[in-house]
Amino acid sequence: MTSETGKRDFEAPETEAETELPEDFDTTGFDANVDTSGFAGDAGSAADAERIAELEAENADVKDRLLRLAADMENLRRRTEREVKDARTYAVTSFAREMLSVADNLRRAIDAVPDEARESGDSGMTSLIEGVEMTERGLLASLEKNGVKKLEPEGQKFDPNFHQAMFEVPNPNVPANTVVQVVQAGYAIGDRVLRPAMVGVAKGGPKQGADRSKQPAANQDGEAGDAA
Repeated sequence: MTSETGKRDFEAPETEAETELPEDFDTTGFDANVDTSGFAGDAGSAADAERIAELEAENADVKDRLLRLAADMENLRRRTEREVKDARTYAVTSFAREMLSVADNLRRAIDAVPDEARESGDSGMTSLIEGVEMTERGLLASLEKNGVKKLEPEGQKFDPNFHQAMFEVPNPNVPANTVVQVVQAGYAIGDRVLRPAMVGVAKGGPKQGADRSKQPAANQDGEAGDAA
């Protein structure tokens, strides 16, 4: 059929019957109720796995931060305890250093008393000496109660951390660098030196530690010599 314009017109089917499938068309391979949830499930599983990985990474990061914070807090606690302990131990450092001059003057007063005066038997002089000595002992006891201890370096090996060498004493009977005389007493507070001891050290003897088997004998000889 041709239209008035001379062109062939396309005739579309006008009824549903014309678009129906043939009766013998095999539709067993087509199911209108196909379950497509599996495809969505696969996509959901991938998203869940990705989210789980993100959460595990965040969890590891938070755990690491907590561990670091705990370590920082522990270090802070230890540092604070150490600072508090040091504050208690060394709080009297300035005061103790000033009291050392008092102890030195008391010792000078005692040493300045002539032997004749001590042996004279004068009750007044004896009482004065005993009073000064008692005052010195009380001062040293008070200092020691507050952590200040008097150094006793005589007979020990010279240690520049605690002793200040003033002169050398020729003495072949004791190991070299042994403290044989104390000019001025030294003091320490805790682990710190409040004032080094001014000492005289021996020279001319065997080196320290050169012969350990003879070390005790040398010390005994040195002590006997000092006592004499």
